[in-house]
Amino acid sequence: MQKLSYEATKEQLIDDFKVVVTDAEALLKATANQGGEKLAEVRTKAEESLKVAKARMADAQAELLVKTKVAARATDVYVHENPWQAIGVAAGVGVAVGLLIGRR
Repeated sequence: MQKLSYEATKEQLIDDFKVVVTDAEALLKATANQGGEKLAEVRTKAEESLKVAKARMADAQAELLVKTKVAARATDVYVHENPWQAIGVAAGVGVAVGLLIGRR
């Protein structure tokens, strides 16, 4: 369960980071016509940082996709090798959810 929570958090972090990168790019474009040597220097550093961040984000996203596919494949193999156990687990989860819903 901890692993699933970590992966969900990682995916949410990637989504949030994409929003930040998009906003930063918009800010850079909006200030493109502003003059000043110092501003141009800061803009150049920000653009380089965004390139690095985008590359890292793409790597993290690819890693998450690979791990998700591996987990899905392992689950598929387990269910095919142990169908009765999988049915038992699914029934147990269904009963637990039903009890929780019934308490409301």
